[in-house]
Amino acid sequence: MHKNSKRNSSSRVSHTEVNSVDAEKEKNESENNFVELLPQELTFKIFSQLDIRSLCRASLTCRSWNYTIRNSDSLWKPHCMTVRAVCRREIDDDLESGYSWRVILLRNYQKSKVKHEWLSGRYSNICSPISLPEKTMYPMDADTWGEILEAELER
Repeated sequence: MHKNSKRNSSSRVSHTEVNSVDAEKEKNESENNFVELLPQELTFKIFSQLDIRSLCRASLTCRSWNYTIRNSDSLWKPHCMTVRAVCRREIDDDLESGYSWRVILLRNYQKSKVKHEWLSGRYSNICSPISLPEKTMYPMDADTWGEILEAELER
């Protein structure tokens, strides 16, 4: 029993040491984190200059960046409006359903890329399903397929 109490006390010391190291690390990160140091308007201005991929990567940097980026619809809206050029109906339906701009973008970004390729005629000369590139496919609803078929008939 005496051995157990020694083991417990040494593990408590280790746990305390780890907590103090973590606290010191967080303090240093906080001092170097412009999101926490700059006014919110400047932070948003900086993040608004990023493309979608960079914005998503920046959100993985640390908790404060993730929170700021994830919860700022003004950062996601311009990207959503770009996707809306191809997926107007889908974006408008999601807006009516009350989704945030970030969620709307997540729901429609990949679909917009595939739909754009279909509408621009990239797949017009496909002879069989085997010829379709598997990685660029994305499930689409009947209305989207209707738009694509109409575009094909007009070609």
